[in-house]
Order: sequence, then structure tokens, then C-alpha cells
Amino acid sequence: MPKAICNGVGIHYEISAPENSKPIILIGGVGTQLTRWSEPFVQTLAAHGFRVIRFDNRDIGLSDGHEDAGVPDFRAVLAAKARGEAPAVPYTLDDMADDVAALLDHLQIERAHVAGASMGGMIAQLVAIRHPQRTASLTSIMSSTGNPDLPKATDAASQALTGRRADPRVDRAAFLDEAVMRAQVIGSPAHAEDAAELRARAEEDLDRAFRPDGFARQYAAILAAPDRRPALARLSVPTLVIHGADDPLVRAEGGRDTAAHVPGARLLEIAGMGHNIPHALNRQIADAIAELAARA
Repeated sequence: MPKAICNGVGIHYEISAPENSKPIILIGGVGTQLTRWSEPFVQTLAAHGFRVIRFDNRDIGLSDGHEDAGVPDFRAVLAAKARGEAPAVPYTLDDMADDVAALLDHLQIERAHVAGASMGGMIAQLVAIRHPQRTASLTSIMSSTGNPDLPKATDAASQALTGRRADPRVDRAAFLDEAVMRAQVIGSPAHAEDAAELRARAEEDLDRAFRPDGFARQYAAILAAPDRRPALARLSVPTLVIHGADDPLVRAEGGRDTAAHVPGARLLEIAGMGHNIPHALNRQIADAIAELAARA
């Protein structure tokens, strides 16, 4: 399995399509493995002439982690941030953005189209901010700017993300039942996914890697991140912002705020879309990314 050493961290990655295709790197959300970029979505991008690079963010999936750092104290992170101090976290979203640039170095790719979903959208924004010369275009999907005044997640969506979960080592069935429920809570109301498929996907991810403490450390990096609006306002990279109008986790205002602060950004707000990319929207989203890349 290919693994690159990026900033001292081993990053597992997978590539689809030939080397002569235009490279696009997909950045996943908090606690999600590269498998959450579904194969049908990857193949739809490949049909547009993209060389698709997926990878596990540090601390999740098959990439190296920071197990010695333990589980962060979220309240302490938020308290430090409220005092105007830099929270003490094992790593930051900036570090994770630098991982992306280091992975491009490893692959000898000078510039790539950069797309990320949820936390991955935040990281993608930071790749464009910190490494503009490496960013051919930016696509931020169901993400936000770090603006503290934006609407919060619904209670149900917040519970689905951070609530206590069954331990699959103790009760595998309960863990999978909960995974299906969480996916349904935050998913797209107009494009409900089959419960059996959701369960099978959760089981595959569980068998691939189970890293709950990595999720916690990634979430701490999100909480610690400063407002990106001032830096986004200085971007000059072609940008597409995609957001579900019915996203209960990162509300639609997050996408609108992102598009409003990146000069020239296009906002694609999709009715009936929640906090996922259902199969029914693969083509629409891939087409929009391809259109952006053609203008880049």
C-alpha cells in the first residue's frame, strides 16, 4: 500500500486514472477515511479527465497517527481560543494543509486541483491560502470559514457527530446501527440512501481502521482553527463552493460565507442536499468541478 512521509507523518494514498490526466486531490472530513470518496464519484471525476488522488488524513484510516498525544480536552481548547491564545493541540489544520502540499511533492505534482469536504474543505482552503502556487483551483464542499457568528449545527446533527458511541469491540451490531442512524440524520433529505448500503459502508470502514482518538484530535484541530475570512479574501485562485441547502451539520450559511469572502468564487447551493454526497448528485458535483477546472 503506498504511503508517503509528509511532515514526518506517513500518509496513505490511492490514485485513480493515468499520470497524463489533470491531477485533483480530494481531502476528507473529520474522522472519515479516503473510502468516503465513493468509487462511483471517483470514476465520474476520472471520466472528466482527472487523475484522482485520495488519501487518509493524518491520524485516521491507514495513515500514521498521534496516539501518544491522547484525547484532547475540548473545553480547554475552546477556553484558550476565547482568551485569544493559541490552543494546545497535537496538530492544526495548517499542519494538515501542509501534509497535502508534501504529498504533492512526493508525487512530483507541481499544481493540482484541490477539493475538500467538511473539515476537508477547511483544509483545502488552507492549501490555497498557504500554497497558492500549488493550487490550480479550489473546491470547498459543505464547509465553512471559521466565522464564529454563523449558525450552529442542529442538536440532532451535533449529537450525531460528537455524541457517545457504542464500542464495536464490545457490541459491533450496536456500533453499526448507530453509524446508519448518524448517516441518516446528517444525510440528504431529497436523496435518502439505502440503509443496507450505509451499514455495509460503515462495516467496511470499521474493518479497514477504527481510530476514535484520531477523530477527537482532528476535531480539536477544527475547534482550535482561527477565522479564515481575512486570508480567504486575499485568494486569487479559481474557486467553487458547493453546499447543501438542507445541511444540518454545517449550515448553508457556511457555504454562503465562504463564497462571499473568496473573490470571484461561484456558489453552487443544492436543494435537498445535506451533509454528504449522495450517489444521485455525483454527476452534478463532478460536472461543476470539471467546469471550474476548465476555467482555471
